[in-house]
Amino acid sequence: MRIPGILFFIFLFSLSSFAQKTVINGMAPGAERKTIQISTPGDLITFMEKPLGSSRVDSTGHFSLSLDLTKTVYASIAIDFHKTELFLEPSKTYNLRIAPMNYDDNTEVNPFIESQNLAVEVTGISPTELNMMIGSFNEIYSKFLKENFNALYRNRNKILLDTFRIQLNELFGSVENAYFKSYANYKLAALEQLTQYYNQAQLIKKYFTDKPVLYNNLEYMDFFNNFFSKYITVTSPILHKTDCKSILKGADPYGAFMKFMATDTLLKNEQVRELIMLKGLMELFNTQTTCQEEVLTILNSAKDKSKYVENREVAEDIFRFLTKLRPGSMAPEFTMVNREQKEITLKSFLGKPVVLCFWTTYCEGCLSEMDLIKPLYDKYKDNIWFVSVSADKYFSKMLRFINLKKDYVWTFLNVGDHPDVLKDYDVRTYPLFVLIDKEGKIYKYPAEQPSSGLEADVQKILEE
Repeated sequence: MRIPGILFFIFLFSLSSFAQKTVINGMAPGAERKTIQISTPGDLITFMEKPLGSSRVDSTGHFSLSLDLTKTVYASIAIDFHKTELFLEPSKTYNLRIAPMNYDDNTEVNPFIESQNLAVEVTGISPTELNMMIGSFNEIYSKFLKENFNALYRNRNKILLDTFRIQLNELFGSVENAYFKSYANYKLAALEQLTQYYNQAQLIKKYFTDKPVLYNNLEYMDFFNNFFSKYITVTSPILHKTDCKSILKGADPYGAFMKFMATDTLLKNEQVRELIMLKGLMELFNTQTTCQEEVLTILNSAKDKSKYVENREVAEDIFRFLTKLRPGSMAPEFTMVNREQKEITLKSFLGKPVVLCFWTTYCEGCLSEMDLIKPLYDKYKDNIWFVSVSADKYFSKMLRFINLKKDYVWTFLNVGDHPDVLKDYDVRTYPLFVLIDKEGKIYKYPAEQPSSGLEADVQKILEE
C-alpha cells in the first residue's frame, strides 16, 4: 500500500518522537546474581524515584539492559543500596566497569547510613561525551568557587566572574550538546546570584521569562529550586505580604491561588509561575500544618487541570511525596519470602488489619519488643495479621533465630533480595512498627511499639 506524501512525512515524524533504545553493558565484580537497577527522578523537585529498568548480574559479573528514553536523563545506578549517578542520552551505548566490592559483607548495618557509592568508569567514550564534559566542567567550576568564594560572595567581584565566564567559553564554547549548554548556563546563573551580578527581577527575566522550562536538566532545576525557595512566603516582593490561609480555604483554591500568583508581575511566564506555586505548596504543607488538606486539594486539582503536562506530572509527584506513608494512603506493596521460603505479598493479608514490624536479629531493642508481640498475637490473632519483617541480609540468620523461639508462630518474612521495601517504608531505625488497615491503607506510621501503646492502637482499629 502506498502512503501519501504528507501522511508519510507525519509517519516519519511520529517515529522520530518515539523512545529510542539506550543500551547499558558492564561488569560488576562481586555482584554476581544480584540485581542492578536504573532509575531517574520523576521530577527534580521531589526526586521521587522512577524505575527505568533492571537486570540480573550473571555468574561472571556481566550485565546488560536497554532502556527506552525520549530525552536525556539524570539516572541512578544501584546494586542493593549502593549507587552512583550518570547522565544517559537516547540511542547511546554505555559500557560500565564497576569497581569490585564485597556486597555480601557479613557486617550487619543500616543500609540508609552505611551504603557506599559505586565507583564506576564509563569506558570507550570520547572527551566530548556528556558525562565527560559535565565532569570536566564541574571540576573547573568547583575549583574556581572554592578559591574565590569570599571574593564573589562578600566582595561581589563581578570582574572576576566575567573573567571566569570568558575562560569557560574558551574551553566549552564550541560544544553543541543542548543539555550541556543549558547545564553550564544555569550553573553560571548560580554564580550571578551569589555575586548579585543582577537583581532579582533581572535574573527572573534573563533565566525564566520567555524561556523553556527544562524539567529534566539537573542544573536548571537546581537553580530554580534555590532561587524560588520560600518565594511565596519570604522572597517575593508581592506574594509574601498576603496570608495564604484564606486563599487555601476558599471555594476554588486552585483557581484562587493561580490568580494570587499572577499578582506578582515578575512572574510573566505562566508555566514557570504555576511550577513555583507547586513548589511553594510543598513548602506550605510543612509550615502551615493546619492547611495540609487544602494544599493536597490544590495539588489534586493541578494534576487534573493544569494546561501543562509536565506541571501535572510534578503536581502528582508532590502529592505522592507528601502523602507517602500518611494515614489513608496505600501501604507500599511488597513481595518477600516467609520461613518456608514461599513468596508472600502484602495483598495476601487483605481483609484484616496488619501489624507490620521491621526488625533485625542484632537489634537488642527489637528482641525485647518481639517478646511483647507474643501476648498480643495470642489475644488478637483471629482479627489481626502480625507480620515481622527481618532486615537481616541472610535468610538463614532469621530462620536460625526464630527456630530457637518456638513461641514465635506468627508470620515472619525476610527482606533478602527485596531491599526496596526498606526504602518504601523509610526504615531508618529498628524496630519500626506500622499499622495497616484491612483495605491495605496506612492506619498509623510509625505505630507505637508493644511496650508503649501498640495494643491501644490495635483496639482502636478493630473498633472502626
